[in-house]
Amino acid sequence: MKNFKKYSSLLIFTLVFGTIGMYAQDNEKDLIKEKDQKKLVTDTQYAKEDLMESNENVAQLFEDAYAYVIFPNVGKGAFIAGGAAGSGIAFQGANQVGWSTLRQLDVGFQFGGKSFIQAILFQDKQNFDEFKSGEFEFGAGVSAVALSKGASRNVNFEDGMAVVTLPKGGAMIEVSVGGQKFKYQGL
Repeated sequence: MKNFKKYSSLLIFTLVFGTIGMYAQDNEKDLIKEKDQKKLVTDTQYAKEDLMESNENVAQLFEDAYAYVIFPNVGKGAFIAGGAAGSGIAFQGANQVGWSTLRQLDVGFQFGGKSFIQAILFQDKQNFDEFKSGEFEFGAGVSAVALSKGASRNVNFEDGMAVVTLPKGGAMIEVSVGGQKFKYQGL
Protein backbone atom coordinates (compact mmCIF):
# COMPACT_ATOMS: atom_id res chain seq x y z
CA MET A 1 0.00 0.00 0.00
CA LYS A 2 2.91 2.30 0.80
CA ASN A 3 4.33 1.82 -2.72
CA PHE A 4 0.90 2.43 -4.25
CA LYS A 5 0.62 5.81 -2.51
CA LYS A 6 4.17 6.68 -3.49
CA TYR A 7 3.72 5.77 -7.16
CA SER A 8 0.21 7.24 -7.48
CA SER A 9 1.47 10.54 -6.07
CA LEU A 10 4.38 10.50 -8.49
CA LEU A 11 2.07 9.69 -11.41
CA ILE A 12 -0.35 12.51 -10.57
CA PHE A 13 2.55 14.95 -10.06
CA THR A 14 4.01 13.98 -13.45
CA LEU A 15 0.66 14.27 -15.20
CA VAL A 16 -0.12 17.68 -13.72
CA PHE A 17 3.20 19.30 -14.40
CA GLY A 18 3.76 17.50 -17.68
CA THR A 19 0.39 18.75 -18.92
CA ILE A 20 1.04 22.26 -17.70
CA GLY A 21 4.47 22.30 -19.31
CA MET A 22 3.17 20.91 -22.58
CA TYR A 23 0.40 23.47 -22.82
CA ALA A 24 2.57 26.35 -21.66
CA GLN A 25 4.34 26.10 -25.02
CA ASP A 26 1.30 27.17 -27.07
CA ASN A 27 2.28 28.86 -30.28
CA GLU A 28 0.27 32.06 -30.81
CA LYS A 29 0.31 31.47 -34.57
CA ASP A 30 -1.41 28.08 -34.26
CA LEU A 31 -3.43 28.02 -31.06
CA ILE A 32 -4.72 24.54 -32.00
CA LYS A 33 -2.39 22.49 -34.18
CA GLU A 34 -3.89 21.58 -37.53
CA LYS A 35 -3.46 17.85 -36.90
CA ASP A 36 -5.61 18.15 -33.74
CA GLN A 37 -8.38 20.31 -35.22
CA LYS A 38 -10.42 17.56 -36.88
CA LYS A 39 -10.62 15.48 -33.69
CA LEU A 40 -11.49 18.58 -31.68
CA VAL A 41 -14.37 19.39 -34.06
CA THR A 42 -15.76 15.85 -33.70
CA ASP A 43 -15.32 15.82 -29.90
CA THR A 44 -17.02 19.21 -29.65
CA GLN A 45 -20.08 18.00 -31.57
CA TYR A 46 -20.48 15.05 -29.19
CA ALA A 47 -19.85 17.25 -26.14
CA LYS A 48 -22.58 19.69 -27.15
CA GLU A 49 -25.02 16.81 -27.63
CA ASP A 50 -24.11 15.43 -24.18
CA LEU A 51 -24.59 18.84 -22.55
CA MET A 52 -27.94 19.41 -24.21
CA GLU A 53 -29.19 15.90 -23.39
CA SER A 54 -28.11 16.23 -19.76
CA ASN A 55 -30.35 19.23 -19.08
CA GLU A 56 -33.25 20.79 -21.00
CA ASN A 57 -32.43 24.19 -19.53
CA VAL A 58 -28.92 24.02 -21.02
CA ALA A 59 -30.37 23.11 -24.42
CA GLN A 60 -32.46 26.31 -24.24
CA LEU A 61 -29.39 28.35 -23.21
CA PHE A 62 -27.59 27.17 -26.34
CA GLU A 63 -30.56 28.43 -28.37
CA ASP A 64 -30.63 31.80 -26.56
CA ALA A 65 -26.87 32.43 -26.45
CA TYR A 66 -25.26 35.00 -28.70
CA ALA A 67 -22.13 32.81 -28.78
CA TYR A 68 -20.54 29.94 -26.88
CA VAL A 69 -17.30 28.04 -26.44
CA ILE A 70 -17.15 24.31 -25.79
CA PHE A 71 -14.12 22.56 -24.29
CA PRO A 72 -14.92 18.86 -24.86
CA ASN A 73 -11.94 17.32 -23.07
CA VAL A 74 -10.72 19.29 -20.07
CA GLY A 75 -8.28 17.32 -17.96
CA LYS A 76 -7.55 18.24 -14.38
CA GLY A 77 -5.05 16.66 -12.04
CA ALA A 78 -3.82 17.63 -8.62
CA PHE A 79 -1.70 16.70 -5.67
CA ILE A 80 -1.63 19.90 -3.58
CA ALA A 81 -0.69 21.87 -6.71
CA GLY A 82 -3.03 21.24 -9.58
CA GLY A 83 -3.66 22.19 -13.13
CA ALA A 84 -6.26 21.87 -15.82
CA ALA A 85 -6.02 22.25 -19.56
CA GLY A 86 -8.22 21.86 -22.58
CA SER A 87 -8.84 23.07 -26.10
CA GLY A 88 -12.14 24.25 -27.46
CA ILE A 89 -14.09 25.77 -30.28
CA ALA A 90 -15.98 29.08 -30.28
CA PHE A 91 -19.31 29.37 -32.08
CA GLN A 92 -21.56 32.24 -32.99
CA GLY A 93 -24.90 30.72 -33.82
CA ALA A 94 -24.17 27.48 -35.67
CA ASN A 95 -20.94 28.84 -37.19
CA GLN A 96 -17.48 28.11 -35.88
CA VAL A 97 -15.68 31.42 -35.42
CA GLY A 98 -12.51 30.50 -33.57
CA TRP A 99 -10.33 28.27 -31.41
CA SER A 100 -9.66 28.60 -27.71
CA THR A 101 -7.49 27.12 -24.99
CA LEU A 102 -8.20 26.87 -21.27
CA ARG A 103 -5.47 26.77 -18.62
CA GLN A 104 -5.74 26.62 -14.85
CA LEU A 105 -3.19 26.37 -12.06
CA ASP A 106 -4.24 25.93 -8.41
CA VAL A 107 -2.47 25.54 -5.10
CA GLY A 108 -4.32 24.25 -2.04
CA PHE A 109 -5.98 21.12 -0.71
CA GLN A 110 -6.75 18.97 -3.73
CA PHE A 111 -6.02 15.45 -4.85
CA GLY A 112 -6.94 13.27 -7.80
CA GLY A 113 -7.68 13.62 -11.45
CA LYS A 114 -10.74 13.96 -13.62
CA SER A 115 -11.93 14.91 -17.04
CA PHE A 116 -14.95 16.96 -17.92
CA ILE A 117 -16.73 18.97 -20.59
CA GLN A 118 -16.96 22.71 -20.04
CA ALA A 119 -19.05 25.21 -21.95
CA ILE A 120 -19.19 28.98 -21.59
CA LEU A 121 -22.30 30.58 -23.06
CA PHE A 122 -22.36 34.31 -23.75
CA GLN A 123 -25.62 36.23 -23.59
CA ASP A 124 -24.54 39.12 -25.80
CA LYS A 125 -21.89 40.50 -28.15
CA GLN A 126 -20.18 42.56 -25.44
CA ASN A 127 -19.41 39.55 -23.26
CA PHE A 128 -18.23 37.48 -26.22
CA ASP A 129 -16.01 40.34 -27.43
CA GLU A 130 -14.43 40.46 -23.97
CA PHE A 131 -13.69 36.73 -24.25
CA LYS A 132 -12.20 37.19 -27.73
CA SER A 133 -9.88 39.96 -26.46
CA GLY A 134 -7.29 37.25 -25.85
CA GLU A 135 -6.61 37.49 -22.13
CA PHE A 136 -9.98 36.57 -20.66
CA GLU A 137 -9.94 34.86 -17.26
CA PHE A 138 -12.25 33.74 -14.50
CA GLY A 139 -11.57 34.91 -10.99
CA ALA A 140 -12.32 32.90 -7.88
CA GLY A 141 -15.88 34.29 -7.74
CA VAL A 142 -17.08 32.64 -10.94
CA SER A 143 -19.06 29.47 -10.40
CA ALA A 144 -20.01 26.76 -12.82
CA VAL A 145 -23.10 24.61 -12.70
CA ALA A 146 -21.97 21.00 -12.56
CA LEU A 147 -24.45 18.88 -14.50
CA SER A 148 -25.14 15.20 -14.16
CA LYS A 149 -27.13 13.14 -16.63
CA GLY A 150 -30.78 12.89 -15.69
CA ALA A 151 -30.62 15.50 -12.92
CA SER A 152 -32.61 18.69 -13.28
CA ARG A 153 -30.65 21.85 -12.49
CA ASN A 154 -31.65 25.35 -13.41
CA VAL A 155 -28.91 27.16 -15.30
CA ASN A 156 -29.18 30.88 -16.06
CA PHE A 157 -27.05 33.65 -17.48
CA GLU A 158 -25.25 35.52 -14.72
CA ASP A 159 -23.43 38.73 -15.57
CA GLY A 160 -23.92 37.89 -19.26
CA MET A 161 -22.46 34.37 -19.08
CA ALA A 162 -23.40 30.84 -18.08
CA VAL A 163 -20.73 28.23 -17.32
CA VAL A 164 -21.61 24.54 -17.25
CA THR A 165 -19.52 21.44 -16.70
CA LEU A 166 -20.34 17.78 -17.23
CA PRO A 167 -18.07 15.16 -15.61
CA LYS A 168 -16.66 12.50 -17.93
CA GLY A 169 -14.55 10.41 -15.56
CA GLY A 170 -12.10 10.28 -12.68
CA ALA A 171 -12.32 11.32 -9.07
CA MET A 172 -11.15 14.48 -7.42
CA ILE A 173 -11.56 16.08 -4.03
CA GLU A 174 -11.70 19.68 -5.37
CA VAL A 175 -13.30 21.14 -8.48
CA SER A 176 -13.30 24.85 -9.30
CA VAL A 177 -13.29 27.11 -12.34
CA GLY A 178 -11.71 29.96 -10.41
CA GLY A 179 -8.38 31.00 -11.85
CA GLN A 180 -8.98 29.78 -15.39
CA LYS A 181 -7.34 31.71 -18.23
CA PHE A 182 -8.38 31.52 -21.86
CA LYS A 183 -6.76 32.35 -25.17
CA TYR A 184 -8.76 32.89 -28.33
CA GLN A 185 -7.84 32.83 -32.00
CA GLY A 186 -10.39 33.66 -34.68
CA LEU A 187 -10.58 31.77 -37.94
